[in-house]
Amino acid sequence: MGIPSLRPVGRRTFLTWSGGGALAVAVLGVAGCGGSGGGGGGGGPTADGDVEAPASGGGAGLRWSRVDLGFVAAYVLVRGGQAAVVDTGVAGSADAIGKVLDSAGPGWAGVRHVVLTHKHPDHAGSVGDVLDRAEKAVGYVGAADLDEVGAPRRLRPLADGDDVFGLRIVATPGHTAGHMAVYDTGSRVLVAGDALNNTDGLAGSNPQFTEDEAAAARSVRRLAELEPRTILVGHGDPILRGASDALQQLASSVG
Repeated sequence: MGIPSLRPVGRRTFLTWSGGGALAVAVLGVAGCGGSGGGGGGGGPTADGDVEAPASGGGAGLRWSRVDLGFVAAYVLVRGGQAAVVDTGVAGSADAIGKVLDSAGPGWAGVRHVVLTHKHPDHAGSVGDVLDRAEKAVGYVGAADLDEVGAPRRLRPLADGDDVFGLRIVATPGHTAGHMAVYDTGSRVLVAGDALNNTDGLAGSNPQFTEDEAAAARSVRRLAELEPRTILVGHGDPILRGASDALQQLASSVG
């Protein structure tokens, strides 16, 4: 089966090409944004469809859990009895996200926010199913990516400096024009989407799927200024130790 040209695509284009086929979804998911590695850690679908205990952590009132979907990850952030879901994975990922939500405590009823870091289908592919199940949640995506994402109710456009669920929204254009990272200042947890990846050591946006490499490099340097203690990436394992130092080294090396 031939692979289409590698370009950013909206969810509607993605689903039309895939025809709903699971294999096609996975292939275009990688073509849309990802690296080659799925990253280790629990929380992903197993062969029998169950979900293992997710990688997790927390501090300063925020707890996080990773939903490992194979080559890409979504994240559940919990504060008190409520939750935010950051990214939704490829189409068909809602069940896995729901199991992690149940394990984390709030379940679907506790979800108040669904934040997409960007428009690519391996990060936004299940936004419709997720919003259908999280009936009380508001959905968000960067303003420049808004028109590329279909959802059952209108998504709110995000801008740099917005506050969602006590989380700071950080504009990180480059991978896509509307790419946004999510940062919790209390715990210093950074959800970087595809502005960073950790499939083969910490790196910036995968050049093969980056709309503007110069902007992506600037975004890496901006994220380094946050000095995060924990970095949660879309592709690869979370960085739980030495995250700030690793990001500073990366920032000094990008053009």
